[in-house]
Amino acid sequence: MSAAAATPSQGVWALAWKRLKADRVGMVCLAIVAAFAVLVALAALDVVAKNWQKEVGVPNAPPHLVGPKPPEAVGVIAVPTGPNVDISDIDPLAPKYKEWEEAAKKYKTEEAPRAETLPLGGDRLGRDILQKVIKGAEVSIVVGLLAALVATTIGTLLGSISGFFGGKVGDLLEWVYNVFTAIPSILLIFAFAVIFGRGIMSVVLILGLTGWTGVYRLVRAEFMKHRQREYVRSAEAIGASVPSRIFKHILPNVSHVSLVQLSLLVVGFIKSEVILSYLGLGVSVDQVSWGTMLSEAQSELILGYWWQLAAVTFSMAVFVTAFALFTDALRDALDPKLRGLE
Repeated sequence: MSAAAATPSQGVWALAWKRLKADRVGMVCLAIVAAFAVLVALAALDVVAKNWQKEVGVPNAPPHLVGPKPPEAVGVIAVPTGPNVDISDIDPLAPKYKEWEEAAKKYKTEEAPRAETLPLGGDRLGRDILQKVIKGAEVSIVVGLLAALVATTIGTLLGSISGFFGGKVGDLLEWVYNVFTAIPSILLIFAFAVIFGRGIMSVVLILGLTGWTGVYRLVRAEFMKHRQREYVRSAEAIGASVPSRIFKHILPNVSHVSLVQLSLLVVGFIKSEVILSYLGLGVSVDQVSWGTMLSEAQSELILGYWWQLAAVTFSMAVFVTAFALFTDALRDALDPKLRGLE
């Protein structure tokens, strides 16, 4: 394969985009993913879901489709009639009661009326579930993307070095890889969670430091295959440096592997963040994510309030499914074998 054919060009990317546009499922999924991306951006800018913590409805307000809850029977306490009994003889503070009542009226605040129903219902505090789902999507998706970028960067860098140099350098990196893969991933995640604590950046580091091994293995194999090809030897013959051969010649030709793995890791890390937050090891208590919503919905479901669980499950299922199908379409469009380049 020649250097001209191997180096990504505008024509190659145009062909990949043409293949992607021909995949109707892939384009529909791309539109869904783009819609979620717009919602996440608007939520980050506080254009939408900025009042997700505000208690706008009655506790466990049902969705509009269900309608308001039936009124609860309230017992009536009979109020005694007649003049008040003078208890000043037995209660020395009795004369002050009226004075204190008048003073308290100056500081009395009226609570705003709460809605009986909300678009997707309310949680136990009366917060709007629709706004919580949007804000939770911001946290979960951003965590998934950032963690996938960290893991892909680590895996690609280490895989490039190991695959290109081999020898003792490759053996050392293989030892590091084997150490990480020998430990069960869930135990490794819990261990890092204890070290870093809770928070968005902590979850990003936890997932990024434990999820790079798959990218490393694939990139290393691609570099071992490409390092002996003619275009790399030609670059070496004309005096190209080692970093130039790694990052300017070989890496662009294996970038589709990293890109596809990045897309796959996003889906997996969103699920991992949900699990960590559900177990209390994810985002902090003053934030909301799809995982914290599932944790809250568990106790609400026992009492018959199912709408928070339904809303967050549906949202997560739609995004994860669309992103996974879009990843498949992207892999087909970027794979050199499917493009007829190899």
